[in-house]
Amino acid sequence: MIKHLKIVVMLGGPSAEREVSLRSGAGVAKALRSLGHTVFEIDPQTPHWILPPKTDVVCLAPLHGTYGEDGQVQGQLENLGMLYTGCDAEASRIAFDKVLTKQKCIKAGIPTAKFLIVGSAQTLCPKDFVPPLVVKPVRQGSSVGLQFVERIEDWKNAIEAALKFDSEVLVEEKIVGRETTVGILDGQPLPIVEVRPKTGSYDYKNKYTAGATEYFCPADFDAATTRKIQDAGLGAFNAIGGRDYARVDVMVRANGDPVVLEVNTLPGMTETSLLPKAAAAAGLSYEQLCQRMIDLALKRKSGTDKSGKQRRTAAVLAAIC
Repeated sequence: MIKHLKIVVMLGGPSAEREVSLRSGAGVAKALRSLGHTVFEIDPQTPHWILPPKTDVVCLAPLHGTYGEDGQVQGQLENLGMLYTGCDAEASRIAFDKVLTKQKCIKAGIPTAKFLIVGSAQTLCPKDFVPPLVVKPVRQGSSVGLQFVERIEDWKNAIEAALKFDSEVLVEEKIVGRETTVGILDGQPLPIVEVRPKTGSYDYKNKYTAGATEYFCPADFDAATTRKIQDAGLGAFNAIGGRDYARVDVMVRANGDPVVLEVNTLPGMTETSLLPKAAAAAGLSYEQLCQRMIDLALKRKSGTDKSGKQRRTAAVLAAIC
């Protein structure tokens, strides 16, 4: 039996993914209300939000991008001693930084693409990096700023375009193979989703344009390859210190070897997003997935007693002073 709760859903925010976040948030809020919860929606366009009195838990699932996924809002909620869904502040900070994520994966022995970091459009392409290459802002999500270098002549324009979204960009070898994603829920990998754009790459446009991409779940891999892909996804999730849920993007080479691209700690939550697709393949409805996220946060309630009250008291005193 579901206990009816007072839940705050955070959605929107100040990031480049604001519009998608609003769509995700509308779906999550509707689902939680359908389960009988009292739901308040907060759009944290600035960090000066105030929670309603007696809030039981904050649902961060729809708050994609900067401020939502980079650990900032998680840190604020931790200082308040407030329960919230998803990864903690430190894991969120690491996962949002593609370089830190790669470093954690390398240390844990998780396969990832060869890469370098570039901070200026004047930087020349190193001789040991041969196109095709992928260029991404180090700290962005949802394919924001994604560029491709198919020829060496594309290098400068690709770097300049990606640098519009961050002060550093990640340059990776382009992995040729099948594009997949592994949802993680409560420490377990969900069925694999394979992503096949009808044209081009799985960029922002193809990700959020209806009918532009085909999805296959469970993906058609043999049992051994499926295990390897799921193990790589779960390994990356554990390497960044993840908890509750996330989605790990994994390329699969022609020989079946997985290559982890990144970890998304607050993946899309529209009803057609990849994590809900994976959950549905595992037998969980959209509403059940939203409730599971809340339940996982509530499991931590016993750990917020004394220390949480102390942080909350300190925060109130600081505000008064």
